[in-house]
Amino acid sequence: MSEVRDLVCELIRRPSVTPDDAGCQKLIAQRLQRAGFRCEHLDHREVSNLWATHGADAPVLVFLGHTDVVPSGPEGSWQSPPFEPKIKDGRLYGRGAADMKSGVAAMTIALERFVAARPQHHGTVALLLTSDEEGPLNLYGVRRVVEHFRETGQRIDWCVVGEPSSRDHLGDLIRVGRRGSLSGKLTVRGVQGHVAYPQLARNPIHALAPALAELAATRWDEGNEHFPPTSFQISNLHAGTGALNVIPGELTAQFNFRFGTASSALSLRKRVEEILRKHDVDYVIEWTLSGDPFLTSDGKLRRIALEVCREYAGLEPELSTGGGTSDGRFIAPLGAEVVEIGPVNASIHKIDEHIALNELERLPELYLTIAERLLSN
Repeated sequence: MSEVRDLVCELIRRPSVTPDDAGCQKLIAQRLQRAGFRCEHLDHREVSNLWATHGADAPVLVFLGHTDVVPSGPEGSWQSPPFEPKIKDGRLYGRGAADMKSGVAAMTIALERFVAARPQHHGTVALLLTSDEEGPLNLYGVRRVVEHFRETGQRIDWCVVGEPSSRDHLGDLIRVGRRGSLSGKLTVRGVQGHVAYPQLARNPIHALAPALAELAATRWDEGNEHFPPTSFQISNLHAGTGALNVIPGELTAQFNFRFGTASSALSLRKRVEEILRKHDVDYVIEWTLSGDPFLTSDGKLRRIALEVCREYAGLEPELSTGGGTSDGRFIAPLGAEVVEIGPVNASIHKIDEHIALNELERLPELYLTIAERLLSN
């Protein structure tokens, strides 16, 4: 087996379901320390964070990834156990094969090869890993590490995120930004009572219904050249005691905005609350901003990433800001240029997650080439 395949298999065997790293970062740190990297474990509570650096001057190139994975789902539905890597028909199967243990392995090997060939290289190369990317709140991973970086004055000039971003072939899509994510938990207060005596109660479902219809129909913005229009989705709605003859006293709803730079989190919050007040809804909202949108404009990293992916994909890569969120949203506010380049994402989070072996073998060289061209004197 090849070096990158061996390392990916070792990582898949570790059932690192968020936030348990299951020893993945220890394995990576041991390898990078042997290669001459300085490794710091910036752990917070149950979350593991590895910061490995080689070099001491600017510019600073960081490869960013995560060692945690989502739960496997029903193991009996997999063609082989999810945490036992299996090779079949030119593909490597296992939880994390695409998202993103292949990326972590490839970035590690690329960095080892880079410093072996250039022990006195220009600038600094680094790897930042967390075990809290797939979690719901991401409180103690890269978000917390960035707070540490602000306190210590750690700069980052360029960041390559190894998330699975390709659509059909390695390098056919580069994410140059991401939408922001704003969530709300809405509680509508009513008065519980008997359905036969509605005049003695206040039904929160009836109170919310007109406002909910307007929220769902609202055009929040028109987007712009870099981002699509803002989307609004209700993800959960609950009210009632389970009894057919009881008017509920409370309703809870959870919703999410995915928004670009045409709107702000503040403007969306204001408009939601204006609509609720307009319909005389008695409510409270708990807001959670997972991250603001970011966009990497044309610069050295974006140009080199486009150039390298063009060579590897054999076509003109798409520059995209689509998809969900990634930890790149925490790095961009430091002033860094951020791009995301990684394996095909068609199987991520699914049963029988996999990566094509021919693309896995090419991934370390893709990352290595980016580092070489960025840090050439």
